[in-house]
Amino acid sequence: MAYGHKTEHRLRMRAQVVLHAARGRSNALIAREMGLHLDTVRTWRGRFAEHGLPGLADRKRCGRPASFTALQTAQVKALACQLPAETGTPLSRWSCPELAREVAARAIAGTISASTVRRWLKQDAIKPWQYRTWIFITDPDFRPRAERVLDLYARTWDGQRLGADEYVISADEKTSIQARCRCHPTLAPGQARAMRVNHTYGRGGALAYLAAYDIHHARVFGRCEAKTGIDPFMALVSQVMGQEPYASAKRVFWVVDNGSSHRGKKAADRLTAAFPNAVLVHTPVHASWLNQVEIYFSVVQRKVVQPNDFTDLAQVRERLRAFENRYNATAQPFQWKFTTSDLDDLLARLDRHAADHPEESWVTLAA
Repeated sequence: MAYGHKTEHRLRMRAQVVLHAARGRSNALIAREMGLHLDTVRTWRGRFAEHGLPGLADRKRCGRPASFTALQTAQVKALACQLPAETGTPLSRWSCPELAREVAARAIAGTISASTVRRWLKQDAIKPWQYRTWIFITDPDFRPRAERVLDLYARTWDGQRLGADEYVISADEKTSIQARCRCHPTLAPGQARAMRVNHTYGRGGALAYLAAYDIHHARVFGRCEAKTGIDPFMALVSQVMGQEPYASAKRVFWVVDNGSSHRGKKAADRLTAAFPNAVLVHTPVHASWLNQVEIYFSVVQRKVVQPNDFTDLAQVRERLRAFENRYNATAQPFQWKFTTSDLDDLLARLDRHAADHPEESWVTLAA
């Protein structure tokens, strides 16, 4: 114990006191050599003589009396499980300091620290400062629409395998990409220093980035427009359908969401009239997460747009065009793992949730 590498310092000192005593040294000499008080040496020699090695451990103590009752703890947790607006507090979410102030204001306890509140909430994994969003499923055709999209990702349409001359395109618009010209040059990262971007900037306008993504061949076709709409979207379609292999393909399926540029049967008829081999397929309402081009847009946001430091919109266009070429040179198809079986499991889980909580009806899709 006196020389063990993992022995606590206090136990090491007590063991060394005993070893010095075993060598016949006096209490005063031990205290002087070890830098301890004489009473400390006398205490641990006496306890070892009386109880042996267990005598060197700390005695059990009753501890300090509890400052708060179990009822007060429960009241604080109950308050944390209420929305601040329901209690008349002008807050959107509780934080531990705000809860501590509210507890004192309501005289639940005299004074209480935020760390004490945090420790109590941690016992029941209550985190009122966090939140998750959810949305009602409003599309009555959610299941068949989602199934059609997932089947296309698996290269299936109406129960038949897609041929080699059939393609699936995922398309959408990324709106309002701004050109923010920083008032001071951006500094490159250095040793123990992150890239530094000046907070102050001048606005250089904004543009919309339209992209079509061939999901099975990992190829992106994009264009920049001043705004979104029917004409810009059809220009994107013409850009893709006017080149091979899509121009001579048997069918090209265009997966889109329900945005105003390509919503409803009119959009489908407009596309087919312009390109007879094009088929417009809509995702369910509020299900843009089924559109794979959104994954590509997230890559663009992380690698091209942020941190936003462009001199003007021309530089934004050039950066996006250059990134497309770079991406297409090495891209691989996304490993899409959400299948129709997963869709059925999700809907069954929502049905069970609705049965157990009828007041909430169809919720979530928060994932």
